[in-house]
Amino acid sequence: MPKVSKKTATKGGDHGMVVDREETLSGYTVNFVEFRQDIDGTPLLKGLPDDRCQCPHWGYVVKGKMTMRFADREEVYEAGDAFYAPPGHAPVRHEPGTEIVQFSPVEALQKTQAVMMKNLKAMQGG
Repeated sequence: MPKVSKKTATKGGDHGMVVDREETLSGYTVNFVEFRQDIDGTPLLKGLPDDRCQCPHWGYVVKGKMTMRFADREEVYEAGDAFYAPPGHAPVRHEPGTEIVQFSPVEALQKTQAVMMKNLKAMQGG
């Protein structure tokens, strides 16, 4: 059975506000994410349909708290919560120190990450 841990994940990186370690297992990307500060991910999603993430995510909040905005509501996920974020969400708040483990279909996540990285570079002036 394939497995990965935060320490053994070989992809991802330190992006200053966020540290992301990731690996692919059987068609899913597993992300170990630590938020160093509160981040509103909305600007990073510009250009996706409805300017929202179209990739579904299943996850677990290891510590801290985060908020996802949907078209009709907001959901708060706290330490100990398992979650499912269907397509059409935007991560809008992250308590500093929040850590999550997230599982996402590889292809859908790659499309989202490409837009997010493009927007991040534009925001950083390059």
